[in-house]
Amino acid sequence: MADERTRQALTDLVANRRLGVLATLKRDGRPQLSTVVHFFDRDAGVIRISVTDGRAKTANLRRDPRASFHVSSEDGWAYAVVEARAELTPVAERPDDPTVEELVGLYRAVQGEHPDWDDFRRAMVAERRLVLRLHVERLYGMPPRG
Repeated sequence: MADERTRQALTDLVANRRLGVLATLKRDGRPQLSTVVHFFDRDAGVIRISVTDGRAKTANLRRDPRASFHVSSEDGWAYAVVEARAELTPVAERPDDPTVEELVGLYRAVQGEHPDWDDFRRAMVAERRLVLRLHVERLYGMPPRG
């Protein structure tokens, strides 16, 4: 990273965009890519993503916790790449368990208030949701100009 101003601009890009591309590693070493909604907790240096048990990205991360995350500017010319170590919460099992509580907090951070939190909580259990935490280890890219 060139300097603190560049790092801050890249951090802002990750924090201010809602969509990014998560790259995990398949068994054969090739990348598996998924477009996901995320929230970047700058203070903790953690990107949080709601994922579903049984999906390729979840299985890949259980096998190999190395991940990369790409976010680009609206015009595509600026971008940030995060190299991270993945951590997965347990799968949601009850509407009041800690995983569901974290999913509620994640939803609030990304979308605001839900019209029916009881329904949301039931859905998180039914869909076998969990939280992917990407612990940022390296950040690089091309910051926006200006």
